[in-house]
Amino acid sequence: MDPLQAAHLGPRKKRPRQTGTSVATTSHDIRFRDLVLFILEKRMGTTRRAFLMELARRKGFRVESELSDSVTHIVAENNSGSDVLEWLQLQNVQASSELELLDVSWLIECMGAGKPVETTGKHQLVVRRDPSLSHAPDSQNIPPPTEQKISQYACQRKTTLDNCNQVFTDAFDILAENYEFRENEGCYVALMRASAVLKSLPFPIVSMKDTEGIPCLGDKVKCIIEGIIEDGESSEVKAVLNDERYKSFKLFTSVFGVGLKTAEKWFQMGFRTLSKIKSDKSLHFTRMQKAGFLYYEDLVSCVNRAEAEATSVLVKEAVAAFLPDALVTMTGGFRRGKMTGHDVDFLITSPGATEEEEQQLLHKVTDLWGQQGLLLYCDLIESTFEKFKLPSRKVDALDHFQKCFLILKLHHERVGSGKSSQQEGKDWKAIRVDLVMCPYDRRAFALLGWTGSRFERDLRRYASHERKMILDNHALYDKTKRVFLEADSEEEIFAHLGLDYIEPWERNA
Repeated sequence: MDPLQAAHLGPRKKRPRQTGTSVATTSHDIRFRDLVLFILEKRMGTTRRAFLMELARRKGFRVESELSDSVTHIVAENNSGSDVLEWLQLQNVQASSELELLDVSWLIECMGAGKPVETTGKHQLVVRRDPSLSHAPDSQNIPPPTEQKISQYACQRKTTLDNCNQVFTDAFDILAENYEFRENEGCYVALMRASAVLKSLPFPIVSMKDTEGIPCLGDKVKCIIEGIIEDGESSEVKAVLNDERYKSFKLFTSVFGVGLKTAEKWFQMGFRTLSKIKSDKSLHFTRMQKAGFLYYEDLVSCVNRAEAEATSVLVKEAVAAFLPDALVTMTGGFRRGKMTGHDVDFLITSPGATEEEEQQLLHKVTDLWGQQGLLLYCDLIESTFEKFKLPSRKVDALDHFQKCFLILKLHHERVGSGKSSQQEGKDWKAIRVDLVMCPYDRRAFALLGWTGSRFERDLRRYASHERKMILDNHALYDKTKRVFLEADSEEEIFAHLGLDYIEPWERNA
């Protein structure tokens, strides 16, 4: 059973059909001025037409609300060319020979490509001709384009940051977060998988027909999609955003060191604001939570790319002071090409370091920052790698590497003028940084794991379900052959799994 249906969300309530547009019309920059589009409402409906117009305008297309002489392309759905010409005659409009009559599939491909695509035969609407004037057939049976099967696994899909379906994925992410707060793992996973597959699509979903053949879209998910297509928004999302429990958990867990159990406790105690929590003398905070409150304004703001790069320089300088041959790689969302994040993660490894040097490096680095007055918080977790025997079967399992969770003071002068978000009267910003130290022979597995996103979780799931292997941040184990498969690079891991290599910036599932 679909876990979302099992959660008893119930069917989406249909809204009364609106006579106006359901998607707000806003001004957008026009990138393609040679094309002027008009989307025909006939057999499409007002709401869907408004939705398509808004999507096209966001992509930089000029879309006219009314038919005019400037229109170069008429886009229609479920209409033949003859139907469009007949409609034009009823409007007392003489169609120019240069006017393009196109199926909505052309517009969908344009939005997927982010630019106008060629108007091939499969897009052009057929005009029925008088048989006495031509020996051509009344209609053309043009075969549909070959459909590529979309994999259920994110590791078999390329997912860049160019999301054509953000209106849907934003909704899924909010609903998934709400289920995470309620510790409903089944519904959380179902929505995250749906969000991940829509992020990978090279075209926007503009009708329910577009969802056919797409995996990970259960009945409830499709119901949410249909609601957004018809109404421009999700009633479920609106309800969640107005839910007191969701808003409280969202606020509480924004504090560094606060998890679901603490958030539940504070909510049950009647707290709804952070100021009341901080002022309550009966509450006892962990060292991590105290740091979270102390540097809250900095930590709750996003780290931008310039700040992440400046932090990278800071980390590399400190590491090089003790291990000159060490390799320091920025991982997480920034390695996947994101421009902002909540923290900055680094993987450190050294080809020539002894075991003792590896164990001492993070201690020496954090001590140095302490002496320099840059260390605001440090939680160093020692390696338990000696206990490692087989990769974990859990897709979200933590690894055994030595790591430390930090808050560092990043001075604005390191970032550059105007490139760091600044508070008045303060010349630095508190930045969340995670450092991971791994043995050199495990670097490929650790790098793959710490690059993150649902892509990596699905890679582990694929390894287990499809290849009878176990993959985690330490190793890849073939259960059939009962051997560990060695790898010096991510490419080799993909090859062991029989997968095409996917670049880090294509793993944004």
